Amino acid sequence: MSMNNEQKNTYVKRQMTAALLRLLKEKNLADISVSELTSAAKVGRVSFYRNYRNKEDVLKSESDRLVKEWGELYESNPESQPETLFPSLFDFYRAHKDFYLTLYNAGMSSVIMETIVKTIQITPEIPNLEAYMKSFWAYGIYGWMFEWIKRGMKEDGAERLSLFLSHNQ
Repeated sequence: MSMNNEQKNTYVKRQMTAALLRLLKEKNLADISVSELTSAAKVGRVSFYRNYRNKEDVLKSESDRLVKEWGELYESNPESQPETLFPSLFDFYRAHKDFYLTLYNAGMSSVIMETIVKTIQITPEIPNLEAYMKSFWAYGIYGWMFEWIKRGMKEDGAERLSLFLSHNQ
């Protein structure tokens, strides 16, 4: 069965991501060469450079893909309400625990932060007050995520919300 270009790109990206996550469990990102990565992924160097500028882009792309996937799931769920947003997000991160813990353990938590900031759409064009408010939320969410990941992502979304609400009463 032959694949179309979109299917080939999806295959390459999945292979590259899985290989990089495996390698990051053994060594630092700086110590992983593109050749080693493409060999572990069983794809060519040309495929790497067609999809990414550098190794960090592999992680950023996967982080962005996951948040987009969560957003689509959340938006399409008829049970979604404002009060289920954070529990849903934390449960989704927890379902992808291996990815997020690998980023954390590799010292690459900034990838998570960049994805959150990009998702909240803090851009130079927006008015200052809006930028400050969005920054407050983006970095607050990131700090909340970072500490939870650092502590092993033990609580699910409902437990996290319950902890937060019980502390604020």
